[in-house]
Amino acid sequence: MDAIKKHGHWLLTGFVAFVFIQSLFFKFTGSPETVYIFEGKLDPWAASLGFPGVFAPGGIFSAKVVGSAELVASALLIVGAFVARQRLIQVLGSLLGLAVISGAIFFHLFTPLGIAVRNGDGSSDGGELFFLACGVWICCALLLWLRRDAWLPLISRFFAK
Repeated sequence: MDAIKKHGHWLLTGFVAFVFIQSLFFKFTGSPETVYIFEGKLDPWAASLGFPGVFAPGGIFSAKVVGSAELVASALLIVGAFVARQRLIQVLGSLLGLAVISGAIFFHLFTPLGIAVRNGDGSSDGGELFFLACGVWICCALLLWLRRDAWLPLISRFFAK
């Protein structure tokens, strides 16, 4: 169990960073898959609720904004994994990753996007994006649990006042 606590964070960090970083190409280049998800599915859904443009380019939840948050989370996770005395950096990366991926899971489950994303060309991803998101969520939650010695004292101190 000590080996898992001491070294398990590398595997968790590696998985989250891999998923987030490999998706940056799609989010930052305006790939057809990303355009279809953000502008073809999510933005029309948001517009039907009275929030047009939030997922469009320049919107508060555009692909580039989400990709930027994923990039920052990955950087915090990786830096925090290397800096033994500053585990709080990894905690911040885990929290940001958990927030971003919770949004992704929500949009897969509760919008027309769906679990198995049907692309503009009619093909399906078979749920790959959704299951990767679930894996990232679990890894970020486990990282928070592994790093609880870094953030629990802060919470205790905050509520003790």
